[in-house]
Amino acid sequence: MVVLGTKVYVTGDTRDRALDGLRSLVANELGDLDVTFDIGHREDDFPTVTVDGPDATVARNLLREEFGEMVTSHEDGETYVGTLDSWDDDGFVLDVGFGQEVRIPADNLNLGQGSPAQIRKRFGVVQHMPLRFVAGDDPRLADEEVDRLYDWSRGNGRVNANSVTRSNARATVNRAGHAQDIVTVERIGLLEQSIVCNPDTDAPGILSDIGRFMQSELLAVVP
Repeated sequence: MVVLGTKVYVTGDTRDRALDGLRSLVANELGDLDVTFDIGHREDDFPTVTVDGPDATVARNLLREEFGEMVTSHEDGETYVGTLDSWDDDGFVLDVGFGQEVRIPADNLNLGQGSPAQIRKRFGVVQHMPLRFVAGDDPRLADEEVDRLYDWSRGNGRVNANSVTRSNARATVNRAGHAQDIVTVERIGLLEQSIVCNPDTDAPGILSDIGRFMQSELLAVVP
């Protein structure tokens, strides 16, 4: 069984759609392998995939690579994934599953000037977004995570959202009349999406127009 490094924290029909979407993603990822799988959902909101069959080991490794994996212990210097649970003046707090949290001190975010709250808004880090970190007595954001967030701030404008599936994010953009104003919707978690704007599109304007249709946290990334 693999405990995936992304959360399903919504309820009702939205949860069902998210888990159905996960089932499709896993089926696509494992389609060429000789395995069967079942999707589960833990009390801490992390989904699980149980895999059986001759290619089960390969399948589990593919899932770890695609989604990250929640594990019960962390070795110093190794990279793991957590989801943004909270933030304060002292840093980011990541939920790493199994009732555990990891605090990334403000000085170890490595994302420039400002408080953790200001950094979070500037780079579009919505709550529950998966983030990679390097474990140790003084945990830090992983270099690849820092690079990704800086790349966001240098490229096209973006609107990042939580509590929404990728298909629903696309449908909301279309409903708001902005289908021609975006490049794509990137999946950054099962329920965290990044709406990538065209170079000449104003991300805060997109945020304003789609906000009335979405019960989500929305953050604009402005290059």
